Amino acid sequence: MTASSIDLRPLIRQEAADAPPSGIVEVSNYGRGRPGLIPLWVGEGDMPTPAFITDAATRSLAAGETFYTWQKGIPELREAIARYMSRIYGQNLGADRFHVTIGGMQALQIATRLAAGEGDEVLVPSPAWPNFTGAIMVAGGTPVDVPMTLAGNGADEQWILDIERLEKAVTSRTKAIVINSPSNPTGWTASRAELEGVLALSRRHGLWIIADEIYGRFMLDGTERAPSFHDIMADDDKILFVQTFSKNWAMTGWRLGWIECHPSLGDTVENLIQYSSSGVATFVQRAGIAALDHGESFVQHQIARARAGRDIVCKGLAATGRVLFARPKGAFYLYFGVEGEMDSTALAKRLVDEANVGLAPGRAFGPHGEGFLRLCFARKAEDLEEATARLARAIA
Repeated sequence: MTASSIDLRPLIRQEAADAPPSGIVEVSNYGRGRPGLIPLWVGEGDMPTPAFITDAATRSLAAGETFYTWQKGIPELREAIARYMSRIYGQNLGADRFHVTIGGMQALQIATRLAAGEGDEVLVPSPAWPNFTGAIMVAGGTPVDVPMTLAGNGADEQWILDIERLEKAVTSRTKAIVINSPSNPTGWTASRAELEGVLALSRRHGLWIIADEIYGRFMLDGTERAPSFHDIMADDDKILFVQTFSKNWAMTGWRLGWIECHPSLGDTVENLIQYSSSGVATFVQRAGIAALDHGESFVQHQIARARAGRDIVCKGLAATGRVLFARPKGAFYLYFGVEGEMDSTALAKRLVDEANVGLAPGRAFGPHGEGFLRLCFARKAEDLEEATARLARAIA
């Protein structure tokens, strides 16, 4: 018997077999390597990590910091996170709330395992980042997509989270709600009133909130940050925050993030880190300290670039007369539909062929994302102007 005739898939755990494939990867594999293609399909910018951050990692390596370290993160980084978060949110947040993870994805997996497991349901407003669904399914839970609504006309269109619809989706099996604001992929940014509505719902039903506020600094209307559950929560509220260094400080490849929770959960979180990754490399954490303590001007530069990028793509695509979208208030994505086009994967592949621009298909963001495309505008203006011109010609 040859190895190619063996199929062990029926023998693995069902939750592993059911882990959903990435629709973004399907399109990026289709277009990968094409000369001159402008890749706007993944959630990262085109700027490399700045030298003041990489130099900190280099110094750490030179000093021989290559041994096992604290499971929950070195004290210096946890204290730096606490300083940063306290400054941004105007509160005295202690280091015992923060635990260092291998990127935001591990933080999400840990939060999911704390809140839900086999047989449990987790509400996910949709369209949504597909990794929410994946993390829930791998943990044995069931994601429940709750559709958001695109309402209004023309420039007044916006995505709306219907709290009543969210509450109607609650069952006896519901254990948590995922709230991602500002949102990937739509750019929807929850108001304080909307967050208060979600928090009241969670209190009525005893639900956890998994709060992804990763894009909270990327506000495109000039405000310092997005409204946050930090603004309204009580000490005993069941809220788990996931965060990452990837977006603010151009550190996607470093795989560095954190989970924030009530200090009483610290030992449990530390155990989950121990049994999954056993912690983050010290030299990577030193880079994180540099980012937090010295990176504010770089963050502001990133936000300004994203704001300019949004204006370029919104203006150029709106001029075609065939594009439907809500102008994003936060994050760095434009989520748009094209008149008469409902198969987003087919359209994304066609735009690779005809415009040589890579976009993510809306189908990747859940059943309520079909008919849309996601464009990442965290890039230099010249690339975005060229990409927008190509897309406009292909669409029009």
